[in-house]
Amino acid sequence: NLWQYARVWIPDPEEVWKSAELLKDFKPGDKVLQLRLEEGKDLEYCLDPKTKELPPLRNPDILVGENDLTALSYLHEPAVLHNLKVRFIDSKLIYTYCGIVLVAINPYEQLPIYGEDIINAYSGQNMGDMDPHIFAVAEEAYKQMARDERNQSIIVSGESGAGKTVSAKYAMRYFATVSGSASEANVEEKVLASNPIMESIGNAKTTRNDNSSRFGKYIEIGFDKRYRIIGANMRTYLLEKSRVVFQVILVQSSYCIFV
Repeated sequence: NLWQYARVWIPDPEEVWKSAELLKDFKPGDKVLQLRLEEGKDLEYCLDPKTKELPPLRNPDILVGENDLTALSYLHEPAVLHNLKVRFIDSKLIYTYCGIVLVAINPYEQLPIYGEDIINAYSGQNMGDMDPHIFAVAEEAYKQMARDERNQSIIVSGESGAGKTVSAKYAMRYFATVSGSASEANVEEKVLASNPIMESIGNAKTTRNDNSSRFGKYIEIGFDKRYRIIGANMRTYLLEKSRVVFQVILVQSSYCIFV
């Protein structure tokens, strides 16, 4: 059952999801919910006659803005989107954890959160001790590589224009700085510029990105016994030939950083 004053999310053609409050108790067999939107408008929300599925519940206000989505009482699409929106709009925070996964929002602008002072702040810290950041993920991989002496991988995935190349670049910058290899002239720039021929024939314009990679990239970074970078290479795979010659609405590729 849903009780009076319970808050729910209902689909909206413009805002995707809208918050509403239940005006009276809902009982099994009812076909309509009496709701009031946040702007004060009352409406009747008809349940799907086939599924009879109730709208998803909204999380308590005290949980909104959590830096880890797994801390939410209700983890569903509107809850995830709302939490990311609140963090981004209210606090300009682009990173959020979902367990060991880092969710990133592309702000389409430069943010002052990637300097050497930030790198030093994350160096040696545990992943949950600091605010969510690509540097925290990179530190975890670097620390486990040094501690366990085993190879580590970071997978960077997302839609075209989501910021995968930039995220991979910042991760490599972190490795170069904490390993003491930063003086060896921008390792991230060297790696990302290592395959211009593939970029020239394997990129395509999409509705979201004028220069979208149509293949995955496997970046392998080598370290010596003191865990300093000694070399790197980038391999490409899964060239999407159809997407090189045809424009599509949504596209997705990925990076794998192997350290």
